[in-house]
Amino acid sequence: MALAPSSSGSETVIPEVEMNAGADQAASTVRVTVVQASSVFYDTPATLDKAEKLIAEAVGYGSQLVLFPEVFVGGYPHGSTFGLVIGNRTGKGKEDFQKYHASAIDVPGPEVSRLSALAGKYKVYLVIGVVERAGYTLYNTVLSFDPLGKHLGKHRKVMPTALERVFWGFGDGSTMPVYDTPLGKIGALICWENRMPLLRTAMYAKGIEIYCAPTVDCMPSWQSSMTHIALEGGCFVLSASQFCHRKNYPPPPEYTFGGLDEEPSPESVVCSGGSVIISPSGTVLAGPNYESEALLTADLDLGEIVRAKFDFDVVGHYSRPEVLSLVVKADPKPAVSFTSASEKTNAGKANDVLKT
Repeated sequence: MALAPSSSGSETVIPEVEMNAGADQAASTVRVTVVQASSVFYDTPATLDKAEKLIAEAVGYGSQLVLFPEVFVGGYPHGSTFGLVIGNRTGKGKEDFQKYHASAIDVPGPEVSRLSALAGKYKVYLVIGVVERAGYTLYNTVLSFDPLGKHLGKHRKVMPTALERVFWGFGDGSTMPVYDTPLGKIGALICWENRMPLLRTAMYAKGIEIYCAPTVDCMPSWQSSMTHIALEGGCFVLSASQFCHRKNYPPPPEYTFGGLDEEPSPESVVCSGGSVIISPSGTVLAGPNYESEALLTADLDLGEIVRAKFDFDVVGHYSRPEVLSLVVKADPKPAVSFTSASEKTNAGKANDVLKT
């Protein structure tokens, strides 16, 4: 992992980056904001407080939809190995995972209720990455909320990348929603699962129009992927990445960065952002920003979707289903299923835990 010296200044106020936000707000125009910011690592209540401030700033600027980065709530464990080597895990690595597990959230749970309340309070569509805790397994998850404060649902990352597979479970086809809203059809895929052609095709088939791509990928090549998806899907692409320094993580020895020759300085940039908003024609409407924490805002002309689809509709007139087709297995894949009627008692369903 390459670390660059920081050149950022004040951290108390995140600047608004206004791109085409002066456009005429017609009925077919939607104002959106992507948040580029760091979590407060190991401190979920403080992260939620920070999220509220950022939502308030975005809504004050007129935004109707706010997208946060990948695992904003719970944090991305940059540089951590959780003490893993082939055939062994260290005691400290297990303790690190215990802390990470404690920072995750249950879905549903009190933190989800607070996020619902924030969406309702500020009357905004909210799409935010979280570390979801399901028993003793963690998932990289995106939660979506509507302006009435309703939790619409979740998407679990179907394929964690590289060492992520050590500490995150795998999602399945039952959590791949696209929500039909007054703003348009909204959905999300996380980081490198956006590179999976068949997964993208499933989202296109669901009619996605505002394609959310929360990430921690700050490499220049990410911009090419986002532009390609906008052109391929004929949709608006919103990508929110984290921007964080070494000082946003606990100091050593509590938290150490593996794979580096020396411990980075507190001001070293760990993730340099690259958040961006792109139109269905491939035009960059806002970003990419590699400078600091920021809010990036743009107005989306939804009529551009129709104009783009006239050229290329990947699951419509430009498809060849008699030659190429995709089957999506959308049912959940539980590890254990109870199906025998004899196992159901008056005490409850077969998978209930009986308390005495």
